[in-house]
Amino acid sequence: MRLTILGGGGFRLPLVYGALLGDRADGRINRVVLHDLDARRLGAIARVLADQAAGVPDAPEVVVTTDLDEALRGADFIFSAIRVGGLEGRAADERIALAEGVLGQETVGAGGIAYGLRTVPVAVDLARRVARLAPDAWVINFTNPAGLVTEAMSRELGDRVIGICDSPVGLGRRVAHALGADPDTAWFDYAGLNHLGWLRGVRVRGRDELPRLLADRELLTSFEEGRLFGADWLQSLGAIPNEYLHYYYFNRETVRAYQEAEQTRGTFLYEQQARFYAAMERPDTPALRTWDRTRAEREATYMAHNREAAGAGERAAADLESGGYEQVALALMRAIAHHRRTTLILNVRNRGTLSALDADAVVEVPCFVDANGAHPVTVAPLPDHATGLVCAVKAVEREVLAAAESGSRARAVAAFALHPLVDSVAVARRLVEGYTAAHRTLGYLR
Repeated sequence: MRLTILGGGGFRLPLVYGALLGDRADGRINRVVLHDLDARRLGAIARVLADQAAGVPDAPEVVVTTDLDEALRGADFIFSAIRVGGLEGRAADERIALAEGVLGQETVGAGGIAYGLRTVPVAVDLARRVARLAPDAWVINFTNPAGLVTEAMSRELGDRVIGICDSPVGLGRRVAHALGADPDTAWFDYAGLNHLGWLRGVRVRGRDELPRLLADRELLTSFEEGRLFGADWLQSLGAIPNEYLHYYYFNRETVRAYQEAEQTRGTFLYEQQARFYAAMERPDTPALRTWDRTRAEREATYMAHNREAAGAGERAAADLESGGYEQVALALMRAIAHHRRTTLILNVRNRGTLSALDADAVVEVPCFVDANGAHPVTVAPLPDHATGLVCAVKAVEREVLAAAESGSRARAVAAFALHPLVDSVAVARRLVEGYTAAHRTLGYLR
């Protein structure tokens, strides 16, 4: 089978290839096509992959190309992990938002809206090309904001595009380990939107163990989300929120921590990756070792400003285990290609799963996956406070989609103004002015 990876020069790509190297099943991926607009980055990542494959029998063949149509033709699966505007764009998103006193994180609040406005038109064009050149391919979307981009692509591809995220997977694993349970056999009652979901139950051998966790303050603060949100708040909620909800529940503290930091997360990653790719231009640079060292630093500093705002301290060793988006992608491809039914938390069209949203709204919920794709599992209604937040953020996503489709500056202003983390229409107007000045790709807004 052939896997095409869009954004193939991206830093996290070796995680995906590492998962493919470990797959020895019949009918596995045997050809990987990396596509990127930046040939320099493609070459650097191809070197890392070559080091990974050294000594591995029958390692998947790797082909690199900057020709998008060539990359799409003949693909069985297409993995989308593009970043429109690069990390330099993310750093600008953060800076412009913080200057207005609002959050600039890449998927949440003003930063997420700005990122969505410049990514959706590109994602829609990609979806149309896939429909024309690889109509039988399945698209696995990891491009952020993942739920919004998946919904934009689903308007062209229907259910053949499925969004993935490692955040709910990582949350489930940490909670299961805290409970002494096997995360691979537990059932996680999780629902919401991408980066806006709640874990409401953990069923182990038919019994919900989450109440036991919530009743034990010591156990509750033994993992990252417990330290981040605090036992009192988690007990009040009666659920474990996705880590990104810290931006909502502790917004003022987080914005202050971002403003007082020496540099934002986007600036840190931009500078860090610039050093990595520059080092990779030297032929004597040990590719895999250099990439591994850079990745370890990246993981250790993840959500550092939130932990600072919460007084949660450094990340514990157990919290450094990623949710494994590469393993989610591999399990998804296996289930579809070989009709191996499995259950995964995915971003798919709602189809009545969350009653407050329409059928075509992309939600993040447990799904049964088989050869016919991903089928969302009916879940219990969210509590009122969560439903309100989900509906508000979905309305914002719809304004982003409308602005991208029509080129309407007024709809873009509405997207910012209606977001729960933007507190003024005047601020929304200034954000649109700032972002359109910073990003030429937003010149379509009139």
